[in-house]
Amino acid sequence: MAVLNRAGVLAAADVHVTRTVARLADEDDEAVLLALALAVRGVRLGSSCVDLGGVLDDLRLEAPDVEWPTYVDDLDAWWARVDASPLAFGRDRVLVVERPLLHLVRYHALEVSLCRRLGERLALRPPPVDRAALDADLRRLFGDPGFAEQRAAAARAAHSWTTVLTGGPGSGKTTTIARLLAALASQHAATGHDRPLAVGLAAPTGKAAARMREAVAAASTNPVFTEAERDWLRTLPAGTVHRLLGSRPDHRTAFRHHAGQKLPYDVVVVDETSMVSLLLMERLVQAVPSGCRLVLVGDAEQLASVEAGAVLRDVVEGLGGDDSPVVTHLQQSHRFDGGIGALASAVVEGDADRVLDLLAEGVDAVSLRHPDEVEDVVSGRPAQQARAVARAAAEGDVPTALAALGEHRLLCAHRDGPYGVSHWNERLEREVRIFPDPARPWFVGRPVLVTRNDASLRVNNGDVGVTLDNGHRLVVHLDSTTTVSSTRLSSVQSAYASTVHRSQGSEFDHVTLLLPDEDSLVLSRELLYTAITRARTSLTIVATPEVLRRAVERRTARASGVARRLSAIVQLS
Repeated sequence: MAVLNRAGVLAAADVHVTRTVARLADEDDEAVLLALALAVRGVRLGSSCVDLGGVLDDLRLEAPDVEWPTYVDDLDAWWARVDASPLAFGRDRVLVVERPLLHLVRYHALEVSLCRRLGERLALRPPPVDRAALDADLRRLFGDPGFAEQRAAAARAAHSWTTVLTGGPGSGKTTTIARLLAALASQHAATGHDRPLAVGLAAPTGKAAARMREAVAAASTNPVFTEAERDWLRTLPAGTVHRLLGSRPDHRTAFRHHAGQKLPYDVVVVDETSMVSLLLMERLVQAVPSGCRLVLVGDAEQLASVEAGAVLRDVVEGLGGDDSPVVTHLQQSHRFDGGIGALASAVVEGDADRVLDLLAEGVDAVSLRHPDEVEDVVSGRPAQQARAVARAAAEGDVPTALAALGEHRLLCAHRDGPYGVSHWNERLEREVRIFPDPARPWFVGRPVLVTRNDASLRVNNGDVGVTLDNGHRLVVHLDSTTTVSSTRLSSVQSAYASTVHRSQGSEFDHVTLLLPDEDSLVLSRELLYTAITRARTSLTIVATPEVLRRAVERRTARASGVARRLSAIVQLS
């Protein structure tokens, strides 16, 4: 472990956890401890388990100079030593052996619970449906040309207790949610209920929840809705999944709603499900009552949760993908017609040659610039934006400042380093401040990104605002109505640039993506796709063709047993 720590394979935390567990269990077999350390490392990197043989092959490529112990060359014997360890059996076991996967016991329990509960929901008798009323509502609500996919998704959700709706940006997921809810409200009344349909709308972050609420309200303006439906949809609240479940300040992973105290809803819709971790998804599914429809919405091609799990992708695969009767993949984009859509499709398909050709052609406002040109790129649109925001803020023009901030975003793969967020935030601050002072970060025109929810201030992780002087103190305008004193905002960073992870769920007219000039394990197909699909109008990528090719060809490898476990349950049902 010391050798692997020096090589950068194991973090100090991985070693510390492993040694602590080994001491408590009186286990000193080095082969067992290495397996445990790799399982701990896997969770830290977002996996819920580890494939010992697969991860060993990857690490030999990642750290070619490491001299591995001889016992790893006999995989069967290595597994046998792990299986015979007190860490892998008994009431106080830490490891669960399910070759080829090795789980930490907690994450194995989460996988088993999630799949079992989803399987139980799939085995339920379908909900009662007034077919004549449903057919009429679907014709009315989804009668627009090009909405056949959305109509089919709504029909599936009406006939099922659990459904999954996936698709890329602009595929109509939010439109489908609004129209589906209207159809379900009509069904609720048609099947004998005398109270309104109880709906829980949620998303992983406060910002995503706010966007969900706004999008549903905006979608309700379509004339396909009745006046009563329009008024009802506008009143539907949306919050974080944590708030939906009733987070407890005394316990990070326990909630007020659980298997013994179910949620009080008839329908629960979760948006941006790709960002939901394994633990949070398990807690959600156990809290949803059997007589409540659960609709999971998201883009399975996007980056997964920052915590362990790639649940949306695993659930879609485990349910059978596009062949599943409860999964609908919306494929027609109503937003991307040109280069951005073609580029996103090529990335999803893993076609690096096509990606490079599209960028080299520079068609439809997508282009590739070499890292040697990064200063010229940043001196263009990003610097112009910084000055426009500062100018409007100095004039006290809040709408113009916020509009300028929303037009463009500089995205980075890393937080630190020469191609990281911190560096470019400092660089762009110099466009409006001659002598930036880290000790005095606040100034008129500073754009800020909130990095933590604060219910007392009504601010959410992911909120973006602009700093102005109200004559007495500096305040941050998060939108046209929400204003917070800068002294009360402790968890913020400048928002000239942000990581691709933090941009999830947001959209900008123009995006500039800076990738490091050397290969990095952070770079992946999912990161590139997420960044590309943040842009509505134009996209500039700063990277070498070699780095871009590696990013397209590298898929995020998150080991998990969810898809396999859920698939087995589906086949038995």
